[in-house]
Amino acid sequence: MDGTTDLARATVLPPSVWQGRRAAHEARVDRWTAPFLARRRVGGSHPVEDFLFTYYSQRPAALRRWHPGYGVALVDGADWLSLTGYVEGPDGVGVSPDLLATRRPVLSQVHWLLAATAGRAPHFGCFGMHEWAMVYRQSPDDVRHASWPLRLGTTGTDEVVEGHRVACSHFDAFRFFTEPARGLNTLQPGREDRPAFEQPACLHAGMDLYKHAFRLTPLVASELVADCFALAWDIRVLDMRASPYDFSGLAGWDHAPVRVETAEGKAEYAAAQRTFAERGAPLRARLIEECERLLAS
Repeated sequence: MDGTTDLARATVLPPSVWQGRRAAHEARVDRWTAPFLARRRVGGSHPVEDFLFTYYSQRPAALRRWHPGYGVALVDGADWLSLTGYVEGPDGVGVSPDLLATRRPVLSQVHWLLAATAGRAPHFGCFGMHEWAMVYRQSPDDVRHASWPLRLGTTGTDEVVEGHRVACSHFDAFRFFTEPARGLNTLQPGREDRPAFEQPACLHAGMDLYKHAFRLTPLVASELVADCFALAWDIRVLDMRASPYDFSGLAGWDHAPVRVETAEGKAEYAAAQRTFAERGAPLRARLIEECERLLAS
């Protein structure tokens, strides 16, 4: 395939436009990445804010690098030619159709999962029990964030899990359940059957919109990736507020716990979950539309 095919039909951005978009994206992302990089330089860590950089495979530098998306030509964009998948076209530099062709399996996979999730009714009754199930019947030294105590202690945490209906639909949360907790889950999601389980109110499905977006880089614009990251960042805060951990001693942490073991906490969690589902719906729709546009190209 000719690498410049279709670039003649691209949207053309002059330097004054794409440089402004690039600068705005970098400034937006820096407020998330700069503190993480500063902590990493001195060997520090943050149990809440570092998650999106350590759990997901996207490096901070890659998140910061701006891409215009497929179908856009950058005038005077020679710097992009050093990046994989960019070629020179008649109006400027853009993502090559050859790269698009190689990414079709990923596009199809992401589209399948996102469309299935979007078509499923949201469920708001999990109350964040996944984080509790991840420490169920573990000793304090074995829990993931062992530097931070459990709000209710080990016995109290186990009693919360045993006293609730655990209904986690997200495999990448379920796979971290302790062995005794796995059998308590009313669902048994697997690695290969995600489209049969994932639902749009799940916090982890909302955070994973960021993963799906960066997997499509550089075919989608970086602004969409950053929008998904912003949602994931806010969801992560709720995820930890509703967790069994006591982060009251964490520097800069001014969030009260969401006490999901109480009726009031459950109502607060479900309301926040509903808000995030509403925020995630248009982002999921945009990703679906991008997949369809790219698959049709």
